[in-house]
Formats: sequence, C-alpha cells, structure tokens
Amino acid sequence: MAGPILVFDSGVGGLSVVASLRRRLPEAALAYACDNAMLPYGMREDDWLVGRILEVCESAVAASGCAGLVVACNTASTLALEALRERLTVPVVGTVPAIKPAAGMSETRHIGLLATSATVGRAYTLRLIREFAGDCRVTRIAADPLVTEAERWVAGERPDLDVLRRTLSPMAQMPDLDTMVLGCTHFPLLRDWLIEFAPRPVRWVDSGDAIARRAGQVMADHQRRRGSETGWVTAPSEALSRGLSGFGFAETRLLPLS
Repeated sequence: MAGPILVFDSGVGGLSVVASLRRRLPEAALAYACDNAMLPYGMREDDWLVGRILEVCESAVAASGCAGLVVACNTASTLALEALRERLTVPVVGTVPAIKPAAGMSETRHIGLLATSATVGRAYTLRLIREFAGDCRVTRIAADPLVTEAERWVAGERPDLDVLRRTLSPMAQMPDLDTMVLGCTHFPLLRDWLIEFAPRPVRWVDSGDAIARRAGQVMADHQRRRGSETGWVTAPSEALSRGLSGFGFAETRLLPLS
C-alpha cells in the first residue's frame, strides 16, 4: 500500500505547508517530522546540519513508510536537497523563497524578503534574486524572532505582538515596497498578525501552494488516502503534540535515531 506524504521541518514551520497540502490534496494522507531537539537550524554549522538532516529524514522516511518527502524548510532545502535525493529512494520536493512570483506581481519593482538570518545572507538566495528579480529592488529583512513566535503560537501561546511590531518596523521606511516574501515556512503561520501589525499594506507571498502543487504532481500516483496520521519528533513535548494534533496529527511518536 502506498504511504503518506511526509513533511519535514526543523520545527513547526512545515505546518504552513501542511495547510497548503490539505487544501490542494484533501484526500491525501500526510505524516509530519520535525527535529525539535535541534531547533533552530539557522544557528548551526552547515556541515553538521547536512549530516543531521540526512539522519533525521532517513529515519522519518523509514518510520512513516512515506510515498515521498517534502522538505518544508528553506535551510534544509538549500543545504541538503541534492544529498537527500541521492540517498533516498522516494521523491523529494524542496522549498525556496517565493522570489520569482513576488517579482512577477510587484508593480513598484520593490519587493521585500522576510526570512531568517541564514536565508537572507545565503548565496543561494542571492542567486535567486539575480535570476528572477534582477529588475527589482529587493530589501532583505532578517526576522529570526518570528520563528520563536510561530513556535509559541502552535504550542498554544499568544505571539508577542511587540516582537512582531519591532521585526516589521523597517517596512515603515519603504514607501514604495508593495510585495513581501515570507521566506521561512514558519512565517505564514503568523500571517494574520503580520497583516495587522505591518506598518503599511503589502502583498504577502509564500511558497506553500507551489510546494503543494509540485508534491501533488510528483506523488499523486503513490500517496495513500487519509486515515490516522502521525507526527514524528526528536524530543518529547506535550505542547508540540497538542499543536500537531490541531493540524490533524492525532498521534505523536518519538523518531528513532541511531
């Protein structure tokens, strides 16, 4: 029998992609795996991360019996996507910041990239900007605190709204900015608050729907229909288990690592 589509992230950010998958593929079974024991990935060395991502994803693929893997994490995708495709026997879909669609819809040709420090400064991101937004001004805003606030929200706590205001405050000095890329999968979980507390109205763009569309294309012939769905974690957490249950993962298990 075909297995579920497995969504992987360092923390809860991949749940924003889960929401997109639910909308596009409502009958598909999903599984979720997060390396919450090592969150946040953006603060760790690249070489160590590649090994860790391979270890966790290999274990999660084996444990879930999945039909394919969605790497719903920008850091993991930019570092380990090719290595995962070489190592795993199931299809692998990655994540990139939605620079191309944002450039396509911007009227003022000034777009923003709200992402973690690791993403805004990574050479991969700069190549995306040169390739797909060469005629745009692209303002990169490091927004690491939003990762913590998204984790807090999924765990059942209200985000710190002062943190959101401070993180978004640079937008006040950009009167011609009309489109903002949410370049971390954690950030769409906070979309309603971001819209409310941004200093000025903009279009908010993320890659969730594009990822879900690609996953459907690659895995449509293999995925199992929905049933009991499992979330896999690398460290026990009652709050995280409750949060995962809110996204349809009724059972949470500890991922077996060597």
